[in-house]
Amino acid sequence: MGQSTATAAENVNAWDGTASLLPLLGAFLADTFLGRYRTIVVASLLYVLGLGLLTVSALLPSLRASIYQTNKVSSSSVSEFQVVLFFFSLYLVAFAQGGHKPCVQAFGADQFDGHDPEESKAKSSFFNWWYFGLCAGSFAANWIVSYIQDNLNWGLGFGVPCIAMAVALVVFLFGTPTYRHRIIVQDKDSPFVRIGRVFILAIRNWKAKPLVLTTEAEYCGVHESSEQFKFLNKALAVRNGLKEEVKVYCSMEEVEEAKAVLRLVPIWGTCLIYGIVLGQCSTFFVKQAATMKRTVMAGFDIPAASIQSFDSLAIVLFIPIYDGILVPMARSYTGKPSGITTLQRIGTGIVLSVLSMALAAVVETKRLKTAQEYGLVDKPNMTVPMSVWWLAPAYLLLGVADVFTMVGLQEFFYDQVPNELRSIGLALYLSIFGVGSFLSGFLISAIDEVTGGDGHDSWFSSNLNRAHIDYFYWLLAVLSALGFAAYLYFARSYIYKL
Repeated sequence: MGQSTATAAENVNAWDGTASLLPLLGAFLADTFLGRYRTIVVASLLYVLGLGLLTVSALLPSLRASIYQTNKVSSSSVSEFQVVLFFFSLYLVAFAQGGHKPCVQAFGADQFDGHDPEESKAKSSFFNWWYFGLCAGSFAANWIVSYIQDNLNWGLGFGVPCIAMAVALVVFLFGTPTYRHRIIVQDKDSPFVRIGRVFILAIRNWKAKPLVLTTEAEYCGVHESSEQFKFLNKALAVRNGLKEEVKVYCSMEEVEEAKAVLRLVPIWGTCLIYGIVLGQCSTFFVKQAATMKRTVMAGFDIPAASIQSFDSLAIVLFIPIYDGILVPMARSYTGKPSGITTLQRIGTGIVLSVLSMALAAVVETKRLKTAQEYGLVDKPNMTVPMSVWWLAPAYLLLGVADVFTMVGLQEFFYDQVPNELRSIGLALYLSIFGVGSFLSGFLISAIDEVTGGDGHDSWFSSNLNRAHIDYFYWLLAVLSALGFAAYLYFARSYIYKL
């Protein structure tokens, strides 16, 4: 499109954040109106359409001529129609992802019976292998599709994912006769209506005495709720005027549904820092790699962006070890189908992310010191004589952290929401990284403003040899440690849904 680096980065961040939050809308439509199966089919068709239009936008004659003549594109050579078509296509893909991402995974997990011991084990493995497939595809895209886009043409680069998505839809449709829970019949109010009613009635009955309400609930044959969030018990029953009659508004099941959703909020909030940490993989890690020695063999330098594949590679290599060795060992000790609880798994990954940021800070400090030793502080275009492989350990450690935290979050938010809201549960998991992306941008802007005043070099100076990304990594490590402490507090008091 011929945009400047800053403008392109702003557009990428806006799209990434939007794409991570739209699953909340897609999941709402699936869980309330369409059901997961229909949502997957509609979203897949929109996905193919969006990728197809992206392909067309890259193949328009004026844009192709500009690329072939100059090997680059200027913004003046791109027509307004091309810009509109390009961004319409991109956001159509984001909208399609909003329905596709949470529903496909939730629908896949729906195929397992959680009450059957063997299928319960298989469901836990499903989340591991789901993420394995996702990261294997990402690893392939980082190398194959990126190579096509950079060295052949963008039309083919967009066309390959379009064809892959169309094939995926056909394969999914072939499995239709075998699926469980393909059609969801709503025989009662929408879960959103039920949960909303609990909160509204609890607020309306706020001044009522809890003891009276408990007595009334018992009088009506309703069992005492769990001790957490007892204020929601006020939605159970109220006295009807002066007749001392008891009128039940919500069932205990509905109150427990509301409590289950409310219990997720602290876990969601304390995991946001992990979303911020994960955002550094595609930003500052890549900028560091661009300044370092990337020669693999004579005449061949790996692209700086390809360093991101280390994260996917670590995941692809570690998941078989985790699922095939660590889980059975832990299962024999704890007796749990998944070996350890999902909250223990998430917490383990957060601890590893703290270590990853600390390691990244140490490596960046060494890179800055090397630049000083060779007199390259004011020569940002010169390669720092330090191998890019120094970045690999932090990436690999973050990849292993993903296997614990990312997969743990998927399974946790799927299992712990009411059954009818499982798409919403996975959308909430995805929103952690959408909100984390926005928070990362806000944090970077604030730090840049504070540290870059009075003629001083900002922590994020364009000259990376004068910047202090190592300080930022240490800050993230400290924030992650504090976030883990808060997470531990809420996780220890968390009551799992039965």
